Amino acid sequence: MADTESQQTIDRRATEPGGGQAINRPKGRSLKPLALLLPYAGRHWRTVAIALVFLVGAAALSLTLPILLGKAADSGRQAGGDTQKLLELVNKSFFWVAAAAITSGVLGAVRFYFVSRFGERIAADLRRDLYAHLLTLGPRYHSKMRSGEAVSRLTADITLIEQFLGTSASMATRTLITTFGALTMMMVVNWQLGLTLLAMLPVAMLPVVGVGRIIRAMSNRAQSRLADAGAEASEALDAIELVQAYSREDSRLANFTEAVEATFAAAMRRITARSLMIVMVSVLLFGGFVCVLWMGARAVAKGEMSFGDLSAMVLYALYAGSGFGMLAEVYGEVMRAAGAADRAAEVLNAEPEIAPPALPRPMPEKITGALTFDHVTFAYDEATNDGKPVSALTDFSLTVKPGEFVALVGPSGAGKTTVFRLALRLFDPQSGQVTLDGIASAEVTPRDWRRNFAYAPQESALFTGTAAENIGFGTDNPDEKLLEHAARMAEAMDFLSEKEGLATPLGQKGRSLSGGQRQRIALARALVRDAPVLLLDEATSALDSESEAAVRRAIENASEGRTTLVIAHRLSTVRRADRILVMEHGQIVEEGSHEELVAKGGLYARLAELQFAEG
Repeated sequence: MADTESQQTIDRRATEPGGGQAINRPKGRSLKPLALLLPYAGRHWRTVAIALVFLVGAAALSLTLPILLGKAADSGRQAGGDTQKLLELVNKSFFWVAAAAITSGVLGAVRFYFVSRFGERIAADLRRDLYAHLLTLGPRYHSKMRSGEAVSRLTADITLIEQFLGTSASMATRTLITTFGALTMMMVVNWQLGLTLLAMLPVAMLPVVGVGRIIRAMSNRAQSRLADAGAEASEALDAIELVQAYSREDSRLANFTEAVEATFAAAMRRITARSLMIVMVSVLLFGGFVCVLWMGARAVAKGEMSFGDLSAMVLYALYAGSGFGMLAEVYGEVMRAAGAADRAAEVLNAEPEIAPPALPRPMPEKITGALTFDHVTFAYDEATNDGKPVSALTDFSLTVKPGEFVALVGPSGAGKTTVFRLALRLFDPQSGQVTLDGIASAEVTPRDWRRNFAYAPQESALFTGTAAENIGFGTDNPDEKLLEHAARMAEAMDFLSEKEGLATPLGQKGRSLSGGQRQRIALARALVRDAPVLLLDEATSALDSESEAAVRRAIENASEGRTTLVIAHRLSTVRRADRILVMEHGQIVEEGSHEELVAKGGLYARLAELQFAEG
């Protein structure tokens, strides 16, 4: 039976806002989190450059349209009453208007292609880096994050960033160019009116800056609530059999509904703030434009300005007005992307608890499997009433000889599973060291260290795929004969042969198999890995008596020539072990063979008496 002293820590769920993620979030007050995207943009600068060229070209051509239309409007004055000349001027003007519009449309389409490609590429790179970093973070980090939270950051958050890069950023850049280009052209056409409108811009931009900061913080909270809803659904669906067996569908639905409603409420607060910002910007800007255009109309009436120039001013004012309205809306999207980048940066900035040393020591090609725990003390995060952490192992020492078969037994919480976790370097001890053939675990990279271990956990974690893919999970390009041999040793081929053999699909998380069948697949996965140290955690706990006997023989065969550590609740599994270590409160309290320990009349004898009496 696996330890519960550590499992309570590993399985607990943090209650802080943000999908169970117990990480202090920085306050969303700026665009600084978007700096996370700069290195990714730098990798694809050619795509960015091409998109910018076409974007600027399309924007520049669109800015020529009001001038061309203004000239068309003044054609009558230029023709001097000559109808034929007037028609020629109108035709010529509208030809250039049509050419500019078509060319602008073509350039815009090319710009859209490259910008969208850029956004998708960055999103793919960022998703990969996030997932790769999540894989390096240890159990302590993942114990504080609900499964749906991690998935939300890989999907929903990165989707917001992709939309920003593929749509909002391009739209903002194009709108900035056309808006300020329109203001510039207004000053060229009539500098007095253009300067008057330009003076009104700082007043109109104040709501964008002030409300925009609020929107980003609200966006961050809305994404956190969405992660809560995803995590709630993920946990319930992963345990759907338990939910239905206990008739808890209504309660789980109520929890999910509460999370969804919290997401909706957070989103509505963000939408309300954005709506308020858009209204304020629109009123201020369009009020200013109406005032300026009123002044322009008076200038035309006085003969101080041509009708064509006024037409151009009207169109440029519409460009600028709609541009600032669009910028106000896009700014809200930018704030949402900044919030998503904030959350992505939290993951990328998290330091792996188990990190490779600066100068890693290479592992020898040949490892004998001499495993040693030298005065190891380890405690998980949880604390007792006096505030001190709970020790899982206290001054623990153990030497396992190469090829020795050692069994660990003892009550729940004795520290047995912690021994395995430290051996695999999923955690590092607070004091002491773990060595393999005299090499300390902290001296080598975690990957090089773990290659020397094969591991079958108590809870057999299987993946969606075939039996062959799951059995060969721990090896690169495994030989089919080797997979079949391991499956036969683990007594898995009997039930696989009744289906499609090694090609049998196991379903999501192996749910098409019984508990005992899943455990035999997990055992075969450990056996197929050619590692000098074999760690088996309750390898026979879910098997019937007949299968247990077969797997016990398989374990005995697999242990030959390699160091084997077995955690066992069923003492019949380990009666033939070279040594049996009895653990209690993080220490070894008894040691010996089955017969010797029974004769001592200690803890092992009591466990044996209870178990065999139950049998």
